[in-house]
Amino acid sequence: MKNNFNLLCFLCFGIFSTFAQNNSISGKITSENEALPYVNVYLKKTKIGASSNENGIFKLKNIPNGTYTIVASNVGFKSKSARITLSGNQKLVKNFNLNENNSLEEIVISGTLRPVTKSNSPVPVEVYSKTFFKKNPTPSIFESMQNVNGVRPQLNCNVCNTGDIHINGLEGPYTFVLIDGMPIVSGLSTVYGLTGIPQALIERVEVVKGPASTLYGSEAVGGIINIITKKPSNAPLLSTDILTSSWGEVNTDIGLRYKLSEKTQGLLGINYFYYQNRIDNNKDGFTDLTLQNRISIFNKVNIERESNKLFTIAGRYVYEDRWGGEMDWEREFRGSNIKYGESIYTNRWETFGTYELPTSENISFQFSANGHYQDSYYGTDAYDAEQLIGFGQLVYNKQIAKKHDLLVGLAYRYTFYDDNTFATFEDDGITNKPSVTHLPGIFLQDEIALNKQNKLLLGARLDYNSLHGSIFSPRVNYKWNSLNNSNILRVSVGNGFRVANVFTEDHAALTGAREVEFNGELEPETSWNANINYVKKINAENSFITIDASAFYTYFDNRILPDYETDSNKIIYANLNGFSVSKGISLNTDITFTNGLAMNAGITFMDVSVTENNIKRRQLLTESFSGVWSISYKFNSNFSVDYTGNIYGPMRLPLLGVNDTRAADSPWFSIQNIQATKKFTNSWEIYGGVKNLLNFTPAANSINNASNPFDIGIDTNANPEQAFDPSYVYASNQGIRMFLGLRYTIF
Repeated sequence: MKNNFNLLCFLCFGIFSTFAQNNSISGKITSENEALPYVNVYLKKTKIGASSNENGIFKLKNIPNGTYTIVASNVGFKSKSARITLSGNQKLVKNFNLNENNSLEEIVISGTLRPVTKSNSPVPVEVYSKTFFKKNPTPSIFESMQNVNGVRPQLNCNVCNTGDIHINGLEGPYTFVLIDGMPIVSGLSTVYGLTGIPQALIERVEVVKGPASTLYGSEAVGGIINIITKKPSNAPLLSTDILTSSWGEVNTDIGLRYKLSEKTQGLLGINYFYYQNRIDNNKDGFTDLTLQNRISIFNKVNIERESNKLFTIAGRYVYEDRWGGEMDWEREFRGSNIKYGESIYTNRWETFGTYELPTSENISFQFSANGHYQDSYYGTDAYDAEQLIGFGQLVYNKQIAKKHDLLVGLAYRYTFYDDNTFATFEDDGITNKPSVTHLPGIFLQDEIALNKQNKLLLGARLDYNSLHGSIFSPRVNYKWNSLNNSNILRVSVGNGFRVANVFTEDHAALTGAREVEFNGELEPETSWNANINYVKKINAENSFITIDASAFYTYFDNRILPDYETDSNKIIYANLNGFSVSKGISLNTDITFTNGLAMNAGITFMDVSVTENNIKRRQLLTESFSGVWSISYKFNSNFSVDYTGNIYGPMRLPLLGVNDTRAADSPWFSIQNIQATKKFTNSWEIYGGVKNLLNFTPAANSINNASNPFDIGIDTNANPEQAFDPSYVYASNQGIRMFLGLRYTIF
């Protein structure tokens, strides 16, 4: 009986003691003196935790006596912790002031030619990391851009599958592609330059939508894509990525960091793509996917100097052999009318770099040079071309009175172009005359910090084209942000210009039965663009949300467009006798949850039209609606699943006259992919999945008159709808397929 009484006393004492340990912690979470809601506050190595409310207030209850580490954390902010001891029914008050984690925010250079955080840039810059592209692995950057909102990789030929990048409905030649800020991919390489860049070396891709001619000159009319490669000091010692698909494609990426001396580090990259499997699932007698054999070698060297000034130089070589055509085409048929094939040999070299001058001022010399050689046949039509481009730019950056960030630059660009078409003939049509263009220029930019919340960017550029004279390009950018950068508003107005070269930019001028005709001397295109961008950052409970909305308007004067409709047997190129407008709105949303779920989605509505002789028509091969998404979930640190996709609205397609039996508009279509990734160690990773889950492919009759590609016995003037035509293309013929990849990394 006594033992039972003692046990009862012991239990009562234990219960009393438990209730006596009714400690609590309360406090307020702030950032920049503003309340911060939905912050996770917890005691480390316990199950005790809570979130701050809309006023930043939190409270932890029923805490036993003891010593703990209290942690306050939220996505986008630096976590803070403190060591505390509780005893005797204590009510502790603990406040936290969190700072934004700028290390999570990307540094961008494309908008202003100098490194700034993305939120501080007065020019809206979209940043896509290597992690983003791993969610839908592809053999080239060209294909990788399919999941970027408002950006569409456009195939230009059903036979050789060459393509370009459209931004907000504007064709590929209006998109300026840079590597580490240098104008490498342009002119003749516009069609092929986005393939062969080893993805193992890519750190991120920056996208600027809208004219950037003030800083980058000609061609930066629709926007820029800047491929930023890794620094040797930050790259793994070895990175390999091998990807194969059930269609027989094999892509290999290798990156190797090396050291030449104590002050000289290098980064070597090799990309090899191989596909030699003839597939004709749509039964039109032509290869569905172009056969390719491509190797690319990239080398980048950083040299540390005693003055801590930068000196980096890089080079790349690309060789590609690609062909598409009739299923029984062979190499000996190249250039003949025995079997139709489009065969292209490409040799290309590039070099570029930056050298900061050994002065007390911030002065740098940036340079690039490239040579592109193309030996090709489109059926019986030969196209041999050579292009050499040299570029040099001296940039001076000076901060004045902490309010003015001044950028002054002197630039010069030399372009040599020669081919075997009438584009480089004298007026007599016999004598060859290569095109040589000298383009010196000067630009000035002043970024004015009006106060902590307002910035004004003023810029202007004056170029002198040796063939077309002086060209002036101004721009104005304004940025407002709230004190904690949770709200950002940007407004921009700018001008762009471009000098066109039809044969280097438009594949339709080379293939098919249509005759190419120039109507008058082609003058430079000019455009005016206005853009409004609003960014909202939300710290919700257990998640971090970014909303990015934009409205854009671009007005073109003197635009050069291929006219397929005036004469069905011709493609007529001329400066537009009227105007063209690209306008629309886009919305991007990024949501990151603390439980491992991440979502990215975007939609774009746009109206791209051409008005000539008071007649307005929708631009060919341009969708009015597009959407993209990426949904990822990490089950743990070693296993994740990614679901990506896009959707496009109907596009108006080029027909061979009113009797052409092909559909005048493309259907709604969507390309969707799913992938699973498993990490075994820090070094080994395997991934695989399915691409094009819905197995969408264009109609089987997309190539008109595929059974008679040389138009034998056909009067195409009388019956244009019977002509061979592979330019009717809006999506790849590659259907559903499985893929499997392996990554091995040594840090």
